[in-house]
Amino acid sequence: MPNRFANRTIAIVDDDPDILQSMELAFRHEGARVLTAIDGLGALHLIREEKPELLVLDMMLPRSSGLLVLEKMQEERLSLPVIMVTANQGKRHREFALGLGAQRYLFKPISLVRLLETAESLLGAGPSGRESAATPGADA
Repeated sequence: MPNRFANRTIAIVDDDPDILQSMELAFRHEGARVLTAIDGLGALHLIREEKPELLVLDMMLPRSSGLLVLEKMQEERLSLPVIMVTANQGKRHREFALGLGAQRYLFKPISLVRLLETAESLLGAGPSGRESAATPGADA
């Protein structure tokens, strides 16, 4: 389904260049305008200045963690769908991230197909608008 994110702006924040590049290419292939940052401060800049429609946010970042980014977004009332991605399997972190406003919480390594489906469900970009991201233990 090429171009399912046409005319959509997606921000991706990850400090691992390989992961960042693979996510960026996947969204671009689907027609999205993609903005990237490698740390939490860069994430906040993108959110404030570029106003993306969706944020894919790594939890463990230099210069302000993903959790601190979520806290700052809450303080500043910066509202947009957030997919938190992390290798951290801790349930406490997951609950904290969801409590701070992340709509989905995906564990690394992430299937790009799954990431795109999750983004599609949050944006309502798909033809049926179905919720396709709910599998036990992988996100919420």
